[in-house]
Amino acid sequence: MSDPKVTQAFKDGRVPDGITAAYLDQSKDGPAIAGILVVTILASLVVIGRLCSRAFLLRRFGLDDALTLLSWLSYIPFVALCIHLINLGSGRHIEYIQYVLDMDTVKVTEVLDFAAHIIYTTALLFCRVSGLALYYRLCNHHDGLRIAIRVVFGILVAGYLPQVFLLIFHCRPVTGLWPYEWQPGVDDYVCLQWGLVYSVNSAVSLICDLLLFGIPIVMLRVLEMPHRRKVQLACILLPGISVIAISITRLVFVIEGQWQTDQSWSYNALLGVEVAEIGTTLIALSVPGIKPLLDKYILRKDPNGDSTGPSKYGKQNSNSRGTALRSLNLRPEHNVLSSRGASAEGNFRSVTEFKDNRSENSADGILVKVDFQIKEDRSSSQVR
Repeated sequence: MSDPKVTQAFKDGRVPDGITAAYLDQSKDGPAIAGILVVTILASLVVIGRLCSRAFLLRRFGLDDALTLLSWLSYIPFVALCIHLINLGSGRHIEYIQYVLDMDTVKVTEVLDFAAHIIYTTALLFCRVSGLALYYRLCNHHDGLRIAIRVVFGILVAGYLPQVFLLIFHCRPVTGLWPYEWQPGVDDYVCLQWGLVYSVNSAVSLICDLLLFGIPIVMLRVLEMPHRRKVQLACILLPGISVIAISITRLVFVIEGQWQTDQSWSYNALLGVEVAEIGTTLIALSVPGIKPLLDKYILRKDPNGDSTGPSKYGKQNSNSRGTALRSLNLRPEHNVLSSRGASAEGNFRSVTEFKDNRSENSADGILVKVDFQIKEDRSSSQVR
């Protein structure tokens, strides 16, 4: 079906010879919008599940959860702007933008793109800092890792500032427009190339993702835990590696968008990749928080992490001279991701008391339960 705007442009004589209506009618808007909606819905379900799990099941809502909520609240307006930009024709052929769209619409698309990418950059910062807050909580008794996380936080902020400044001050005088060379008024501004600014920002973003999702790898190598637990945590913490691949893809689309003749034809794909980058980051960082919800309503397990199975020390011969305490839980001063040298001393609680007083470090449903068999010292008995 022919685009009415294209038909009108031919009637007005705005389209030069050699450009056909069939060419201008080409569009990838539908698949782009569909992909954006799928990723957004999936990410929203995971984030909402994580927040509900933390707030209502575990009744723990920490800094990482607040930052995740803030990220999601920034993510939704960005998605709305992306869809609006696509509907306006920003992802059509460059000839469509030049000859079919009126100049007022072109200016609107430029301003919306400017606003959308400030929101995009800010939402990504919130996502990354929420991830660091999560890692910081899990490693709260490993001083070396906590220092490393603080350093990465400083790098993320240091990377965010030039990204935003490049966007805001891309033209002199400052404007939300990013004029094309054929656009009236382009001589009124001295601007950096769109592709140059976005390439630099994409490269900085890639470095930040490498730092953020490299931390779980270090955690798995440095922290002392059984092999089975390492595998479980790898499945929880490492899906964010896919975000790095998305960051690389974004950089490729930015380069194509600037230095190809048909600059705008890859714009829809670029927006889709950016939506996927934030959405995948939110999903990767929300997986640990959604685990208690899955345990309770799908796996039918206690979200507090207490096993309902009997302890192998649960039953002891009553004639034994030893005294057995059944299913004692260890609530150590360090959390489950403890270092090799950390102390194992902690508070001992019964199963019943432990259910009512959960460890603050068990907020992601990752708990430690240790069974003990305590016997009387025979020599002490003889002294008595």
